[in-house]
Amino acid sequence: MTELTQYVYAFDKANEPIARAKDGDEFSFRTLDCYSGQVCTEEDIVGESFNFSRTNPATGPLYVEGAMPGDVLVVDVLSVEVADKGAVTTIPNIGPLYDRCVDRTRILPVKDGKTELGGLIIPINPMIGVIGTAPAGEDVIDGFVGSHGGNMDNKLITKGTRLYLPVRVPGALLQMGDVHAAMGDGELCGTGIEIPAEITVKVQLVKNFELHWPVLETHDKWYVNANAPKYDEALMNGSKELQRLLMNVTGWDPVETYMYMSIQSDVEISQGCEPCEVQLSLRIGTPKLPQFAPLVPRP
Repeated sequence: MTELTQYVYAFDKANEPIARAKDGDEFSFRTLDCYSGQVCTEEDIVGESFNFSRTNPATGPLYVEGAMPGDVLVVDVLSVEVADKGAVTTIPNIGPLYDRCVDRTRILPVKDGKTELGGLIIPINPMIGVIGTAPAGEDVIDGFVGSHGGNMDNKLITKGTRLYLPVRVPGALLQMGDVHAAMGDGELCGTGIEIPAEITVKVQLVKNFELHWPVLETHDKWYVNANAPKYDEALMNGSKELQRLLMNVTGWDPVETYMYMSIQSDVEISQGCEPCEVQLSLRIGTPKLPQFAPLVPRP
């Protein structure tokens, strides 16, 4: 299996791929933490002197042969193996309570699937914060989120899940990073347990399928991932895409589908602590139903 170790700081169609994959190949992405190794001790504070241009590095990109605009890249997350320690920090002007706190770093050990903070034992749930394909237009820095993916900070993107990403450029140019050993929905102070990791994925293609936003598949649900500067705009983006996909597989009209969504679909905030220019990231989940075809075709 090939291991990827090149780091880039934006999703960009001009990024030179460091490896090529065929449909069905498995690759290992070795990732840095979101600080690019700048935070190693509790004396390392994310403050005014911190180099923010080196945050949220992503490993890649991986060129997937045969991937063309209008296709969907399917990424199965096979494993997310984290290092033996990570860091959680406060970040200036990030999160609802920043004006009530001071800059602080905590280095947290990780052992046997657990960590410890303030005397409490906390189970870990390693997840991928940044993952996506290259946009067709201007580059998007790794700390931002968009319809290509990026910094979705969705805690469900973890071992055993499947992600469907729109392909906007030839080869898709998949990259990923910003792993958290644990993170709550919303990521209130701006960080989870930021940690280096090794991610193993399998890549496959669905040819010629219209997908406007990333879709996540778990064992029991489908989730549309969407974003916008404001909650109501992000909600509209995700709701329209979920409605469209559900209508495709059910044959219902828009009103029937809308009513079903109100009864059965859940809106969950993935990332809600960042300033508006970084944008609010949410997911809308709907149950898998055996009487319907998959929301997105499976490869």
